[in-house]
Amino acid sequence: MYSNHKFNERSRMSEIINEDASLLLTISRFGISLGFGDKTVKEACDANGIHCRTFLAVINFIAEGNVVVHETYEHISIESVINYLKNAHHYFLTYKLPSIRAKLMEAVESSDQSEPYKVVFMKFFDEYFQEVRKHMDYEDKTVFPYVMRLLAGSPDKKYRIADFEEHHTDVDSKLSELKNIIVKYYPSKGQNYKMNDVLFDLYACEKDLALHNMIEDFFFVPVIEAIEEKTTNHE
Repeated sequence: MYSNHKFNERSRMSEIINEDASLLLTISRFGISLGFGDKTVKEACDANGIHCRTFLAVINFIAEGNVVVHETYEHISIESVINYLKNAHHYFLTYKLPSIRAKLMEAVESSDQSEPYKVVFMKFFDEYFQEVRKHMDYEDKTVFPYVMRLLAGSPDKKYRIADFEEHHTDVDSKLSELKNIIVKYYPSKGQNYKMNDVLFDLYACEKDLALHNMIEDFFFVPVIEAIEEKTTNHE
């Protein structure tokens, strides 16, 4: 089934990481921890109760440069996708963004020339953080419960996944503004190790969040739309 793709059920988990270390975050969001020894993808998925075809679809989508792995919705476990998205939300909200904020605070406080900019930097970051939190909380508290009711055969006739797409606003603008302000106007002499580290994390986080949105757009929304259509046709 996945013979034409980079990874398949027989691929070893350790080899996937060695070939593309960026997939480590994706693997962890499926609930697979380090220490998988020589397990294959199928063995690791079976051991952790993960839908193997969904795992491979997402892994290959990322590894092959966001080339869509064509799967009908019957072959995608929406429960596995939701679990993946929830784990990603937890990572961003409780670890990654707070970590970047702490680094940003340390960087501006370590420079005696950045005082006028300190409030601006922190304001832009905090506003961005709140937008991300608002978006992810909406998914956790509104979208995912709706989908679980839909899967259970109790669809909410007052809500559709199209409502989520309308709510799926772009939160990247404030992060772009913050990066531009730092790059263009951060007042410092000599080496800027701490702020450079912050910028590296901001760019990496931005890329990670963009990929997160693509997983939603390609593996979550279309599957729910197909289920909604099937449910409507059977009413």
